[in-house]
Amino acid sequence: MTQLQVASHKHLLGTQGMSAEEITSILDRAAYWEQAPTKLSNHLNGKFVANMFFENSTRTRFSFEVAEKRLGAEVLNFAAAVSSVQKGESIYDTVKTLESMGIDAGVIRMKPNGLLAEIAQKIKVPLINAGDGNSEHPTQALLDLYTMRKHFGELRGLNVSIIGDILHSRVARSNLWALKTLGANVSFCAPQVMQAPELAAHAPYVSMEEAIKGDVVMMLRVQLERHEEGLFKSQEDYREAYGMTVKREASMAAHAIIMHPAPINRNVEIDDELVECGRSRIFEQMGNGVPIRMAVIERALS
Repeated sequence: MTQLQVASHKHLLGTQGMSAEEITSILDRAAYWEQAPTKLSNHLNGKFVANMFFENSTRTRFSFEVAEKRLGAEVLNFAAAVSSVQKGESIYDTVKTLESMGIDAGVIRMKPNGLLAEIAQKIKVPLINAGDGNSEHPTQALLDLYTMRKHFGELRGLNVSIIGDILHSRVARSNLWALKTLGANVSFCAPQVMQAPELAAHAPYVSMEEAIKGDVVMMLRVQLERHEEGLFKSQEDYREAYGMTVKREASMAAHAIIMHPAPINRNVEIDDELVECGRSRIFEQMGNGVPIRMAVIERALS
């Protein structure tokens, strides 16, 4: 088997097409790393991992860096704002340059849609998608599934509602594919201008009243700046129509949980007092990102 074939098997470009067994193995390995008795491991001692962020990020970048360092890898952090990309170098040439210097894996985040898969076909080291355009954000979906599984024990049959800007959400797409693969039921809720019609065949669009009946109610960050033609005159108007308000939270099922991939617009998609309420798993999700990303990096480099 060639190096390129081996690397292609270890890329993580999206959850679409992943098997239930593969997803479950990552969740199981994350549980192992979460319960590890020591914080630091020499598991990937001598391996070099480059975090290549061509788009700004806080949670995802630091979560990957913590995961890499806990595994004992040498970490190279790349920021487009201070790189030759500012001088006109292509993203592919930048990735190829780092590959030629001897990195063993790359974590990559970018704005263009579809470019990552094209680059992955030409790169011999495994690449992990940390978010590309409106396409996918697989490790976010995996940490979301991990959070749900920890709470409910089982994902099959779970009713998950995803509410907000579906049109521009890579999180919604990765969660949709992964959840359906593991047997969960997914529904979307969004104003018409924020719907992705091509996803309707995979998950129905329901009313806000129906959405909050789910076992998991996942709010998405509202990107009102992308909808200048605008359905809403203000953030308050959006909150009234599609926000997780205290009143709506009170009508949720007793066992249901609230999730959000963050960053959070407090008092827009979710009321401030609900961000850390008893049924919120928002900061737990962020914490779960570390063991999930440890499992994903280990998968790429094992």
